[in-house]
Amino acid sequence: MTTDPLLFVSGAGLPASIWDEVRSHLDTESRVVPSPGRAGTLESYTRSALATAEGWPRFHLVAHSLGGAVAAAVVAADPARVSRVTAVAAVVPAAGSSFTGALPLPGRLVMGAMVRVLGTRPPDSVLRGMCGGLSDEHTTLVVEGFAPEGRRVYLDRTPPRTWPQASYVVTTGDDQFPTAQQERYAAELGATTVRVATGHLPMLERPAALAALLAQAS
Repeated sequence: MTTDPLLFVSGAGLPASIWDEVRSHLDTESRVVPSPGRAGTLESYTRSALATAEGWPRFHLVAHSLGGAVAAAVVAADPARVSRVTAVAAVVPAAGSSFTGALPLPGRLVMGAMVRVLGTRPPDSVLRGMCGGLSDEHTTLVVEGFAPEGRRVYLDRTPPRTWPQASYVVTTGDDQFPTAQQERYAAELGATTVRVATGHLPMLERPAALAALLAQAS
């Protein structure tokens, strides 16, 4: 059986290198989607993803956090090529909603206001708070490597889509994203749920374990 290559979408502002250790444990070909940066929209992020997957007839899409909104748009744009989606502590908006619109209250209102008024670069203290369980080296990677996304990536509405086979990796020690909310997204997708005892960044905290889960799902 041929294993489809993996296409990784990082969470908001996180560098592509957060996936390096996971990818080093995989035998399957993989690539990481580059963010379109401050001028990006959900549409331009989708184009970036499909361009990164150029030459692959089918691929397994792995999306972290904000990347869940990008994954929804990619599936809608080219459903025949996405064989599977693995959501890793990801926000997956329903059709017609956005990343911020999919958040539970009061986070939905707070995030929407912050993005519109203050932009998409959180204070370093917030980024460090997301790094519970990580080494100092990995924390520095996250904080210093953070590159703000465009506001519209947070606010653009996702198109209608039919989700393929899906898995959802629930991070049970996640201070940023409640487990109950992650499980709700998994149920909405009809996804196979796997739990890992990490914070919001399992690709840095337990890369070998996450790689093993991805290999099993492929």
